[in-house]
Amino acid sequence: MADHAHYIIRRKVFKIFGASFHIYDATGSLVGYCKQKAFKLREDIRLFTDESMSTPVLTLCARSIIDFGVTFDVSLPDGSTIGSLRRKGLMSTFMRDQWHLFDEHGVEAALIQEQNALAALLRRTVDMVAFLSPQKYEVISNDGRIIATFQQRFNPFIYRLIVTIHEQDDQLDDLVLLGAGCLIAAIEGRQE
Repeated sequence: MADHAHYIIRRKVFKIFGASFHIYDATGSLVGYCKQKAFKLREDIRLFTDESMSTPVLTLCARSIIDFGVTFDVSLPDGSTIGSLRRKGLMSTFMRDQWHLFDEHGVEAALIQEQNALAALLRRTVDMVAFLSPQKYEVISNDGRIIATFQQRFNPFIYRLIVTIHEQDDQLDDLVLLGAGCLIAAIEGRQE
């Protein structure tokens, strides 16, 4: 992936079991298909090159069944871990979503957080604000650079999350950022 990469993650809002996401590049070409399995005790999200699901790209798997501050390992098809994401439990539930991103060695590399704390708080308490004020996230590196942004687009029938990678980060693989976008889309799907 290059600097200023741009992706759109789309999910149908009215899906009963599990979730699936289509990932498009800036030209509108399908570059990935993400499938979340339904009825799993441990969260399991898989990213493939297309809907045939014949070529896996990465897996996001929760480390434990029940965990308030859940950690997801991001792995390649060969099983090697390229990073992980840990949700900041209380903060994400009551204030604004925050996730710590770790590199393949378990060293914290960045933080994902909702941009506007007041809007995030209102979104959790007032249904109309949640409907009219889409979520926006920044991925902030340890040295304070905004390396990526995630922005939800308002549409009552199709959930869209725009993932923009502004610059490469030596410590963090871009696939971890794309996986984080899929994870946020899945989590948001359950919060709606």
